[in-house]
Amino acid sequence: MREQSKNGTMYRGSSAEQFVQHKLGTTKRAQAFYQKQWVNQLTEDMQVFIQGQEMVFIGTADEHGSSDCSLRVGETGFVHVLDSRRLAYPEYRGNGVMASVGNMLTNPNIGMLFVDFFQGRVGLHVNGKAQVLENHELAQLPDVPQIMLGAGKANGGPQSVCWVLIEIEEAYIHCSKHIPLLAKLDKQLH
Repeated sequence: MREQSKNGTMYRGSSAEQFVQHKLGTTKRAQAFYQKQWVNQLTEDMQVFIQGQEMVFIGTADEHGSSDCSLRVGETGFVHVLDSRRLAYPEYRGNGVMASVGNMLTNPNIGMLFVDFFQGRVGLHVNGKAQVLENHELAQLPDVPQIMLGAGKANGGPQSVCWVLIEIEEAYIHCSKHIPLLAKLDKQLH
């Protein structure tokens, strides 16, 4: 999120966002949103919310701007909150394409959307810069919880092929009014 000064007033968002806001008459609403809901790190409530999630949608783009949106799933809390400014999650083998990870190597911008469809109907946007780490590189970080180092090994679950470390630049709660309330069903994988 960029901040720009115009006539002594700070405006957040890209110049294109500001253009559209002006054109559609939403500038005041957008500024109120930025002031009330937008933060540059995770609040305690956001951290607790992330630790209770089993899925996240991620958006990345390559060096040319070609985009990709993917779903990541894991055990509850598979996206680890390292502190208010950093998250990390494991990349599993999947289909082997590794489009998101490849994108991150040439364009570190990442958008994450955590959505609770089952209880609170909350959507949390987290945007920042991603860094891809091999498993041994993750282990060398000074403050990595032990649970991350053994992820998947103890219970026979999937093991990480690498990790994604995110430096958070912005976070905000998505309006829950239009998030559907769904029922979670058991699913057997064969």
